[in-house]
Amino acid sequence: MESPRASTPPPLPPGRVSRELVNAVHCALWAQREPERAAGQRRYMKSDLPFMGVRVPVMRRTARAVFNRHPAGNAGDWIATILAQWREAKYREHRYAAVELMLNPSCIHWLTMDSIPMVDELVVDGAWWDYVDRIAPAGLGHLLAADPGPAGTLPRAWARDDDTWRRRAAVLSQLKLGEDTDPALLYDCLEPCLDHPEFFVQKAIGWALRSFARTDPDAVRRFVVGNGTRLSKLARREALKNFGPEESDRK
Repeated sequence: MESPRASTPPPLPPGRVSRELVNAVHCALWAQREPERAAGQRRYMKSDLPFMGVRVPVMRRTARAVFNRHPAGNAGDWIATILAQWREAKYREHRYAAVELMLNPSCIHWLTMDSIPMVDELVVDGAWWDYVDRIAPAGLGHLLAADPGPAGTLPRAWARDDDTWRRRAAVLSQLKLGEDTDPALLYDCLEPCLDHPEFFVQKAIGWALRSFARTDPDAVRRFVVGNGTRLSKLARREALKNFGPEESDRK
């Protein structure tokens, strides 16, 4: 569900928008549309934007092929093109493609702390789990893996933000890091969110803990026990989903 858009969006940053890429993405995705799926997708996502009915794996393959044919020349062009693709979207798949351009292997080296304003716009303006759950582990996770010191300040700040989706992004930022997960950073993101009333924040807490349990199940046990009733039933259930039933059912 997109957040209400400001009447006048901020100006695009310096850089040349690749209209060739934007137009090629739109044409390529349109060729893959499945109209019979579109209405159901829109209802499921509670989306203000309509869908074309393109399946996610197909959308990603199609977008990647276009990106490879129309490579961005520099970081400024890349950011400007992503934001144009995002802001001018007529279908939700157009926004999905903007996210995929941000995460494309040929471009992701441009995803640095300097490009955080762009990431923030996609998270806050998108304001729904399908965007955030792709951006946080793959995008913020990339930053944390590449530059953990400076990058760690961002999820810590977002975990205390008033915006639900910044909080969810912070909690999920290490989801794909496995053994490279920084427990201190994880707990710093979880702690201010434990009492947050929003379902999507609580679900993210449980998901992040369940993922960390694959690396350090004892640490997750200690966290769950140590936080007692502060941990919501939803977060606890999600965190212990892969543990034995005797632990999952324990009060």
